[in-house]
Amino acid sequence: MMTSPRNRWSFMDGRIDLRRPDLPPRPAELPALPAPLTVDLARSALLVVDMQNDFCAEGGWLHGIGVDISPLAPAIAALRDLVPAARAAGVAVVWVNWGNREDQANLPPGVAHVYDPEGRGAGIGARLPNGSRVLTKGSWGAALVDGLAAEPGDIEVDKYRMSGFWDTPLDSILRNLRVHTLLLAGVNSDQCVYSTLVDGACLGYDVVLVDGACATTSPAFCHEATLYNTRQCYGFSTETADLLAALEKDGS
Repeated sequence: MMTSPRNRWSFMDGRIDLRRPDLPPRPAELPALPAPLTVDLARSALLVVDMQNDFCAEGGWLHGIGVDISPLAPAIAALRDLVPAARAAGVAVVWVNWGNREDQANLPPGVAHVYDPEGRGAGIGARLPNGSRVLTKGSWGAALVDGLAAEPGDIEVDKYRMSGFWDTPLDSILRNLRVHTLLLAGVNSDQCVYSTLVDGACLGYDVVLVDGACATTSPAFCHEATLYNTRQCYGFSTETADLLAALEKDGS
């Protein structure tokens, strides 16, 4: 099934029309830092990064190695409201989760090391007590955490690096959707969310970090530094409640 007809030619009387379908702008006013924004919801996508069991759930990989995952709960709660509002407003919802190949054929040693720094075989691909393989495609750990679910029309992208853009079709998908603005949420805000945001900005997308719908298990100053660097170097940040209000106003 074709996900979107936004980037297709049309055919009539034997002639091919290279013009794409019109996307009438849908401007929305959005409080943001370092300056308020007008965003075009017709050309925006909500990127939700790594809201999966291995990071967010009890029994997942982070929980199993002793990381306190409780700081991620507010982001889960926020996304339970934000994702349906984005769908209702016609904003593309893109779920980007770690989903490595079972054979790890495209996994470089530096990435493998980050997740198993002592070389104990406890990182990517390791078996959890529940039988799930850490950060592996098709596993329980790669699935969305309870309370969040993809629906028909959403797009799911497997990633293999901190950034959702490297070695994935994410850029091609967004360009076929004719998206210009990325609204970024998920975990960890200072790691995979931020890496995806930086690469998105370098590829020419407008990037907006949705504070409250992203979180981290790192020390609080890491999240604050991410907000600072986003505003200083790459784009903007907005609060979940402000984005929710803008979406609901558009969808009403």
